[in-house]
Amino acid sequence: MNPFEFNSPINFEEYYNWEEIYPKPYNSKTASPYTKARVILMNGCETENAFFLHNFQRNCQDNNLRRELSKIRTIHQQMQKKVQCLKPIDENILDETIIYELLAVDLTAHMAQCEPDKYVKESLDFALLEDFDHLYRYSNLMKQEYGKDASYLVGKYSEITPARPTISHHRYPEDNVKRWSSSNVALITKLHSNVITAAEQQTMNFYMNVCNLYPSDMGRRLYQEIGMVEEEHVTQYGSLLNTTLTYLENLVMHMYTTCYLYYSAMKDEIDKSIYCVWEKCFFQSVADLQESAELLKKYENKDWNCLVGSGEFPELIKLHPNVEYVRDVLKYTVTYTSLLEDYCPVDNMPNDSNFFKYQAIVNNNISCVPSHDVICRTIRKFGCDYRFEKGPNPIESLRNRKCDNYTLGRVKQKRDTN
Repeated sequence: MNPFEFNSPINFEEYYNWEEIYPKPYNSKTASPYTKARVILMNGCETENAFFLHNFQRNCQDNNLRRELSKIRTIHQQMQKKVQCLKPIDENILDETIIYELLAVDLTAHMAQCEPDKYVKESLDFALLEDFDHLYRYSNLMKQEYGKDASYLVGKYSEITPARPTISHHRYPEDNVKRWSSSNVALITKLHSNVITAAEQQTMNFYMNVCNLYPSDMGRRLYQEIGMVEEEHVTQYGSLLNTTLTYLENLVMHMYTTCYLYYSAMKDEIDKSIYCVWEKCFFQSVADLQESAELLKKYENKDWNCLVGSGEFPELIKLHPNVEYVRDVLKYTVTYTSLLEDYCPVDNMPNDSNFFKYQAIVNNNISCVPSHDVICRTIRKFGCDYRFEKGPNPIESLRNRKCDNYTLGRVKQKRDTN
């Protein structure tokens, strides 16, 4: 599929009326977990478009161009409103949160397995383990407060078991900034970096906005803590993006990524009603992409080929179970942390590194760390933590269901020989 050559049945500037903008939501009880996850992903894509287009306007001195941007922005704001309301009224905050973390795990795992750039793959694998542990922490909150089994919410597509403990995710801010990619990386790498940045940003935004709406102090504290980790992830992934692009080049990349995601969603969707939404949004996005390419040519005299080559989509995004892949990443990188632009086992960190200093500040009282506390409370209530495993945890020190590990990945496990 080449969206630059596709003849869309929808023209640029076809706006929704109020009837069209409000869709029929999916059924919270019967919809596939991956249908729910695609709704979150596409909402994140459109939210990123809204943020980017507003920032573009605020940094543009040409009112003619700003007026063109306002048209594209309004169209995608309408699309965001429609996608957002595919979520039904009866799906509560924690139910939706579990799907957010399922999306983070299986989207990241899928892209990591397709990613040709070693450094970008390493970044995906690194944050994957952290989102996987977040799924475990929120699932224990659900078991503790509602008595619900989160494995049914995720369709048993993912295991629910501890990974690199969330307490270990808190890093000195400088260590989350990574190397940005050049224009020469593969097209799929450019797309992966754009997609994961938008997806993790959506998760960060969600936790920022629902934290104070959660009905218990325990939950509010957990959303605070994991929300701070999502800030780290957005910093990490956003820093992978090519920093040399102009705003108009970035506009074309945003619209191309949007087309790629809607087309991927179409090809992956099993709900006929939701498929129709993805199809129409794809048609609209193609028209917007072609309009953006014309703006790039008009204002900078550049062709879209300089950004995406032939324009043919690479391998599409597909949500699917990744149990064995996640287990392998867990087995080999559970003790990794971040040191400036690189990743390394915590045992290899200098004793005077900022990682340990920052940990000593934010986690000065282990009993007050929400992600640790929620597991301790579940153990006290039920005698063990909540899990859904298809085999023993790959890490022996994480197999004890009556004790939460709060040292793995943050405390050195061997004597320093330096």
